[in-house]
Amino acid sequence: MSARTILGMLTPSSNTMLEPVTASMLSSLPEVSAHFGRFRVTEIALSANALAQFDNHEILAAAELLSHARCQVIAWNGTSSGWLGFESDRQLCAAIQRSSGALACTSVLALNEVLQMTGVRRLGLVTPYTEDVQRAIVRNYAAEGIACAAERHLGLRDNFSFADVTPEQLRAMVAEVMSGAPDTRPQAVAIFCTNLAGAPLVADLEAEFGVPVYDTIATAVWKSLKLAGVDTRRVQSWGSLFGL
Repeated sequence: MSARTILGMLTPSSNTMLEPVTASMLSSLPEVSAHFGRFRVTEIALSANALAQFDNHEILAAAELLSHARCQVIAWNGTSSGWLGFESDRQLCAAIQRSSGALACTSVLALNEVLQMTGVRRLGLVTPYTEDVQRAIVRNYAAEGIACAAERHLGLRDNFSFADVTPEQLRAMVAEVMSGAPDTRPQAVAIFCTNLAGAPLVADLEAEFGVPVYDTIATAVWKSLKLAGVDTRRVQSWGSLFGL
């Protein structure tokens, strides 16, 4: 029997999208399995109560349970550092590695790595979030030298509701961020939320608009596989990301 690759995914408690999407992405890799640990996240907002959901104590407790499954990699499959600041994810990864012995990554740090690798300086941003959360994400990317060339958001707070955003809505949002003049439109689009049904659309969106489309469920899977030493090119039909 060949050696197994066991991936752990830290998951917002009200998320219903990332588990089935991740399982679908990995279906062509029989030796790879993903296992999920939840902690409480029900609302995305900048209020004190909403921000407190991302306290590392609760996340690390979930990671500790995942470590019992001897995961080689544990990923935070969520986008909170987009508004909290990217340093929060770097600190979380270090803490997971110290406490569990597993390698660690996050959706957002993986996205940022890809943007750096591919030289993206104008990003299209598609999210379900509220205006103030969106502004915080745009501000944090600007500080990294990545301008938000166009953005669309839905003004939603309830994390569960994000999974009810339809593929048609997401397609329309991507089309809107790509509607500018050729010299100002985004060089890549990020579907930035791990409870959206964006990943299954990526290959078609890339073909239609001619730019990479990076979904944050996919970036967590991509980086987890990289850290585990799995050839990501074996993941077919999920967009250009897996060819990097």
